Amino acid sequence: MLPRFAGRLFGLGALVAAGSFAAGAAGAVTAPMLVVDVDSGKVIYSQGATDPWYPASITKLMTTYVALDMVRQGRASMDQLLTISEAAAAEPPSKMGFKPGTQLTLDNALKIIMVKSANDVAWAIGENLGGSVDGFAALMNDTAQRLGMHESRWTNPNGLPDPRQWTSARDMAILGRALLRDFPENRDLFSISAIQFGRAVMANHNGLLGRYAGVDGMKTGFICSGGFNVVASANRNGRRILTVVMGQASARERDLKAADLFDYGFGQSGFGWGGQTLTELPASSVATPPDMRPYICDKRRPMPTDSDSSAVTAGAAAGGNADNANAQLMAVGAPPSSALAFATMNSAALRNRALPPRAPLQPVLVWTGRDPAESAIAAADEAAPKAATSKPTARVKVAKPAPHKPAPSRSIAATGATVPQPKLLARQKAAAPAAASAFASTGPSTAVIAEPKGHKAAVKAPPPKPAAKPAAKPAQKAEAKEAAKPAVKSARKKDD
Repeated sequence: MLPRFAGRLFGLGALVAAGSFAAGAAGAVTAPMLVVDVDSGKVIYSQGATDPWYPASITKLMTTYVALDMVRQGRASMDQLLTISEAAAAEPPSKMGFKPGTQLTLDNALKIIMVKSANDVAWAIGENLGGSVDGFAALMNDTAQRLGMHESRWTNPNGLPDPRQWTSARDMAILGRALLRDFPENRDLFSISAIQFGRAVMANHNGLLGRYAGVDGMKTGFICSGGFNVVASANRNGRRILTVVMGQASARERDLKAADLFDYGFGQSGFGWGGQTLTELPASSVATPPDMRPYICDKRRPMPTDSDSSAVTAGAAAGGNADNANAQLMAVGAPPSSALAFATMNSAALRNRALPPRAPLQPVLVWTGRDPAESAIAAADEAAPKAATSKPTARVKVAKPAPHKPAPSRSIAATGATVPQPKLLARQKAAAPAAASAFASTGPSTAVIAEPKGHKAAVKAPPPKPAAKPAAKPAQKAEAKEAAKPAVKSARKKDD
């Protein structure tokens, strides 16, 4: 017992020593970290857990709680359609890029924001469920107060930079526990490895999913002012632990440190430091969140990204420069025997470490409209106005039946089949079935390509033969051949 307790004390000492670093003009700040047992609410480890921090996209966990709570109260439904407004469509990436007027179900919207972290879709959730973004923010703040979140103040549903929007590691742990406790039937929302929209497959930004044994959610986030944040849950042998890591310099460091904290938490056999609960953690002496921008988004290095694969590549590409800068700010080491100390080591010490390769993705189908078939029909409606400018000959050729392409049905969602989407339909070259002609290739690309090529064929038509040369064929036959030649050539080039 004595060596084990001494090891814990050493790990804690290393953690305290390594937890502070300089961030430009912000002065010395502590990167918040927290490990808590989900069932009991007992704190296993905390560091700066009540310090105010910019949440970034982990805000979408609060957006999801408010939405699910409204469904539970009967004020919303998972099947109800949300409309993308011009304001939502104008939100910066990460986003789906839906055009104003696009509709999708709340169920699909929640899947998209949990995996793709789409800011345009989160904004649409706020506008549609709250009447306005301000109205939805009021719901977020009311909910946070009811759940016992003390440091949080919300102004938008997607977590894009706003100096008025704060949270804390403790508050995010309270929220994570509430989501798992209050909506057990929706836990799958936080563990989706990827979504499939049309032909595009988008992996979850959470780099712990499929790479750390037992991790089954929840959400990551990144903005320059707040660094790389994550709220993650893991389950081993029936015991569930929640870990919060905030303010890291890269997605790679965030994921490695979260994994080390999970190792430490699962190794404690239920032991919690001081036996404190989340509500018993002392209030912070920090008045406002630090601005991490000068430290996280150094103009001398590539812009960081929250995408797991890109973030790891960017970290590797930065190489010694990034690690040396971090080592100067967090110059404390720790022996390999302490997982807790590993979680707080500087970037130089993490340079040669990596999580295992990601497990194969299992994409979940999402679509616009009420179902995949309606999504395809909506694509045709968007393309129809421009289709009127195409030649009748070209339209007939495109609409020619093709038995090997049956029309999509409402059972597509259950089978997981790929569904054509608006942006992908314009690239299709093959002919579509007559039953599906409304959402196939009568769109703008067909009309624009076919008509100019038809004119080009007409210009290149051979000049009439001299009158002195005797006519070898009847005049009527020659005239018919001359009229049909451009159309045939146009159709042939179109099929190519």
